[in-house]
Amino acid sequence: MKDLLSATGGLTLRPWRERDLAAVRDAFNEPGMYAQFGSVLDEGRVDDAAAGRWIARHAERWEDGSAFSWAVVAGPGDETPLLGNVAVSHVNHVHDGGWISYWTVGAARRRGVAGAALRTLSTWCFEELGLFRLELGHRVENEASCRTALSAGYAVEGRQRAKLRYGTTRHDVETHARLATD
Repeated sequence: MKDLLSATGGLTLRPWRERDLAAVRDAFNEPGMYAQFGSVLDEGRVDDAAAGRWIARHAERWEDGSAFSWAVVAGPGDETPLLGNVAVSHVNHVHDGGWISYWTVGAARRRGVAGAALRTLSTWCFEELGLFRLELGHRVENEASCRTALSAGYAVEGRQRAKLRYGTTRHDVETHARLATD
């Protein structure tokens, strides 16, 4: 398991650790975050147990090579604050592709953190995993996520109608992709 990746702006990407539990719990309990990730964890607020399961699931996926999730932190030290997450999942070595996701905590938004982390992850995916095509999607009303994708070189490829459902509301998704040759 690779320990650290350096990103622009003094950011560091590192694998998730058990000691990140409180930071994960707090991140998922921020306004707007639970609606997106809560159904994967538990009903209601995200507690320590749910955050621990989230971290453990990411460690398992790392070990089996199906997904690689990185904590985005402010620097290389162990005491640096959590800024977000960037990940590649659905790693497919038959077609050399993967699915990208990212999120940031409220204090890190509008600072270029997600874009820098996404560019670093993309390079790692192409160079270390040997992937050729990386894809991602975001709700069409999430303009910040769209700006992040574009800033990291992900071209818009299309729209998937009513793909996601949060509660009773369905959302269209805009898809983006980046190739190793881009």
